[in-house]
Amino acid sequence: MAQWRQRGDIWQLEPRGVPRGTVEFIGGSYLAATPQLSYRRLLEALASRGWRIRAWSYVPGFDHQDQANTAWRRFRQLRDSDPDAPLVRLGHSLGCKLHLLAPDGGRACDALVALSFNNFSAERSVPLLAELGQQFNFRSEFSPSPEDTLLQVARSYRQPHNLLVRFQRDQIDQSKRLLAVLQGRAGDASRLTELPGDHLAPASAGLRQNLLGNWADDPSRQRALERIADTICSGLPPSARESNR
Repeated sequence: MAQWRQRGDIWQLEPRGVPRGTVEFIGGSYLAATPQLSYRRLLEALASRGWRIRAWSYVPGFDHQDQANTAWRRFRQLRDSDPDAPLVRLGHSLGCKLHLLAPDGGRACDALVALSFNNFSAERSVPLLAELGQQFNFRSEFSPSPEDTLLQVARSYRQPHNLLVRFQRDQIDQSKRLLAVLQGRAGDASRLTELPGDHLAPASAGLRQNLLGNWADDPSRQRALERIADTICSGLPPSARESNR
């Protein structure tokens, strides 16, 4: 069984043998607090393919720029001193946005893989909180706003290698809009692929297994997660995909 290790608010999983590189993972709302459980099967599938996993545990808030900065600092504190080790940023839903808002503009990684990019307003995402914010005079919109996020990506995001993964039954995915912004930049190599599933496709069958035991796991669910892991690995640029680490 894979052995997760907690280092502050980062959960780390080491592969067998020498890692081929590191995946820095940020999950989405309601799942992000326990990534070692919520995304267990997907992250362990990536570890089985040779990747060291570092997953940030957080509770989503309204100030997404501040959270993006915090995640970037946390990952940077643990980053290896070897500058040649491939580094891939992986996000799901809100986690994609936080990676896109990293203060280094994506320069310090080899690629970003964005699963189910979501960039809705607070009013649509958490309407009750937005209503309470208006009543009690506290922040009730995400910062940066959805439109400002895309403007910031167009202006400041510098990573050319981005794999956007959209799931066919995902009603809240906004990957196509993000792709248009990314491809509007000079030298962009971003691309979009589609897989079966819905917005929660990357979330782990391991949740049920932890609560109910092995009999509760669904083999088809595991196969779907393995396919997502294969898509992530095959979609990386040569600098990361062909590493022998």
